[in-house]
Amino acid sequence: MSLNVDIRHAFDGFKLHVTCTAGSGVTAIFGPSGSGKSTLVNAIAGLLTPDEGRISLGEEVLFDQAQAVHIAPAKRRVGYVFQDGRLFPHMSVRDNIRFGARYTSGGLDQAEETRLVELLGLETLLTRRPGTLSGGEKQRVALARAWLSQPRLLLMDEPLAALDEPRKDEIFPYLERLRDVAQVPIIYVSHNLAEVARLADDLIVLQSGKVALSGTAETVLSDPKALPLLGVREAGAILPARVIGHDADGLSRLALSGGEIVLPGVSAAPGTTIRLRVLAQDVLLSRDPPRGLSSHNVLPVTVETLHRGAGPGVAVRLRAGEDVLLARITARAAEEMELAPGAQCHAILNATAVPRGSIGGGAMPLKI
Repeated sequence: MSLNVDIRHAFDGFKLHVTCTAGSGVTAIFGPSGSGKSTLVNAIAGLLTPDEGRISLGEEVLFDQAQAVHIAPAKRRVGYVFQDGRLFPHMSVRDNIRFGARYTSGGLDQAEETRLVELLGLETLLTRRPGTLSGGEKQRVALARAWLSQPRLLLMDEPLAALDEPRKDEIFPYLERLRDVAQVPIIYVSHNLAEVARLADDLIVLQSGKVALSGTAETVLSDPKALPLLGVREAGAILPARVIGHDADGLSRLALSGGEIVLPGVSAAPGTTIRLRVLAQDVLLSRDPPRGLSSHNVLPVTVETLHRGAGPGVAVRLRAGEDVLLARITARAAEEMELAPGAQCHAILNATAVPRGSIGGGAMPLKI
């Protein structure tokens, strides 16, 4: 089932005009504040009526201005997870979770409830009230409530924005589990690229109410032309990797399609596929095989494209086996190294430059 959106809406001083499609898996909507992210998801949920356009989910039309169709929010079977959870304070966790099931045609599915409680790690929280929960626990309950309503589409609007980094680390494995088992489109709104890189299958970048870029997350994040939209300090690539093993010194050996690297902070079991976010600013290039370096992470790469920015920097898109890396170097260095499409060189990755928050669960194909 796919979501298809083609809408236009105007506020004072702002116009939204978005055409996009989202299939199964996680489609992230990224952009700065005021780019139209929340307006878009509110229109999909039915909480806002666009001035013009059409929204369909599978074969059903949810909104069509020309045909005067506007399905009420409660009848769209869309699960919505807000930034603040919005749990009912007078209800227990169990009753909050079951609330969404009231609006399903078949009522509460107890087997699905049991599976969901286990999936999101809520077994010990069921009798507690929301006021006694941490921020991460509240968001897990909100996820369970939305999912138990049997949605055909799940919307998440900045669900981690109110959480500190430890709480984000706590909830991310549950989001990854949900992504991997859900068979419906998931729209994930965020202005945090680290979250997007770790979770998203596809990425839509909004700027001033319009789609500036769209495609797989892997492709968009490694596109040198995306740097002005994503920010030079946030630009980078996501790579699928298989855990080979863990060594006694705390480093883990990982297999990429282009070679092997070692990283700290990897807890996944050997044989597990994970995904890594590698920032462009943390990739060094050498034309000759480097020797005597503190980093053991050296991958042979081929230059695909170079993109000169407005300043002194150059973004270099690199092919490493079946994967793509992005490096950001100075234009002077690119000239001195005589870099051009097709040039062979070596990419050096600093092991300590990939923080734990940039190491996520799989759901990306690994070709080795």
